[in-house]
Amino acid sequence: MVDSAPILQLIEAMKLRLNQRAVTSDDVGQEAARVLALLNPLPALTGTFPKSEHPSTSHLETAFADGDDAAAALLTAIRPVAFHLPWRYSYAKRSDAQGLEDNMAFAEIIGPEAPYASERVCLGLTLIGPNTFYPPHRHPAIELYYVVAGKATWTADGESLRNPPGAFILHGSQVVHAMHTDQKPLLAVYTWSGEDIRSSSVYV
Repeated sequence: MVDSAPILQLIEAMKLRLNQRAVTSDDVGQEAARVLALLNPLPALTGTFPKSEHPSTSHLETAFADGDDAAAALLTAIRPVAFHLPWRYSYAKRSDAQGLEDNMAFAEIIGPEAPYASERVCLGLTLIGPNTFYPPHRHPAIELYYVVAGKATWTADGESLRNPPGAFILHGSQVVHAMHTDQKPLLAVYTWSGEDIRSSSVYV
């Protein structure tokens, strides 16, 4: 189990990346600014960070080696705590996506079910193994991703784009989206905001 100090350092590194994007006036910048406002003050710590047993963590070391210079400080903050984050996959198994539950997980650090409990905003990490398809899904929350490591093809509203490390991706409320990784795992920061951050994703 890790104490809160390195977790707080990770949160600050994540906020720094958001802050660097929040200076722009486009939709992504406005969402980054909104998330930062919701993260202040930092929610109370109500949980712990034991070692994760989720099988997706086997992809972390490969992801660490695939980050770019822009994400260097963030990767430095992730490394000491990566295996103690609350990685989980909460969907039912799918016959058309066998093994997805072992190759994909989310680590919610701040949020309704997270160690730092918040009903206003979610902040965490997404990890998806190589050559893995995260099928089309939607959710009420507004979602912002920042790619830390790995490249994936992101599809939203029927349009696909391959996003490298350093990219920000915004999904509006109920926008159907999907991701498909290539030969390397994907590691990304994610945030959820909006009126409903409790309802989970629904496959479509």
